[in-house]
Amino acid sequence: MPMHEGIHHIQKRKRTKGKHEPYPSKDFLKNILDRAIYIAGIFGLVMTIPQILKIYVEQNVSGISVLTWVAYLLMSLTWVAYGIVHKEKPLIITYSLWVIMKLVIIFGVMLYN
Repeated sequence: MPMHEGIHHIQKRKRTKGKHEPYPSKDFLKNILDRAIYIAGIFGLVMTIPQILKIYVEQNVSGISVLTWVAYLLMSLTWVAYGIVHKEKPLIITYSLWVIMKLVIIFGVMLYN
C-alpha cells in the first residue's frame, strides 16, 4: 500500500500565506519532482489492480485482511472529506478512486472468504 501524500495541499496553502516558491517550481529538479508526484499517485492506483485480479479472477483471498482494507478505506474517506472542505480537486479525484478500489477489494474478500 503506497503512502498517501497530502503534502501538496499543505505546501500550496503555505505558499499563499508567505514568500514561498511557485508551483510548479522554476527549478529544474524541483519541477521534475513536482510532476513525478502525479506519476507516483497513478502508479499506486495501478499497482492495486493485481490485488483485485487475484481476488476476482483467481477467487483467492488468502493473505488479504479485510480489516486492513477497511482501515485504508476510512483513511481515504478522510482524505476525500479533506479535499472537499479545502476544494482540492486532485485530492478529491485521487482518493475517490482509492475509495472505489478499496471497496472493490473489500467486497471481493467478503464474497470469496
